[in-house]
Amino acid sequence: MPKQLPITATGACCSPLAREPLSADQAVELSQLFKAMSDPVRLRLLSLIASHAGGEACVCDLTDAFDLTGPTISHHLKVLRESGLITGERRGTWIYYRVHPEVLARLSAVLVPGNTGVLA
Repeated sequence: MPKQLPITATGACCSPLAREPLSADQAVELSQLFKAMSDPVRLRLLSLIASHAGGEACVCDLTDAFDLTGPTISHHLKVLRESGLITGERRGTWIYYRVHPEVLARLSAVLVPGNTGVLA
């Protein structure tokens, strides 16, 4: 998992963009996360996983949603996993993926103008 910025006492890594400028380290971390999500297939995979019943999805549930080869889907899942947005757990022959909600919360806290940085 990539290096993550420290979480403050209020729960967010950074103030909203509209309140104060990001540090260089914060900008690097956030840009890596946004870059991982910038591909339409990866953004859709992230959404499919996050919205799946129970908060996790089997790779077998994800591949049918796309007109792409298995290796291509695997590549996109690897990018999401290496960025820290999702995690995968092998169970038998299948891998089940979960979104890291704390990572999405950090991204959200930065983007919401006027956000106090307090996460639910």
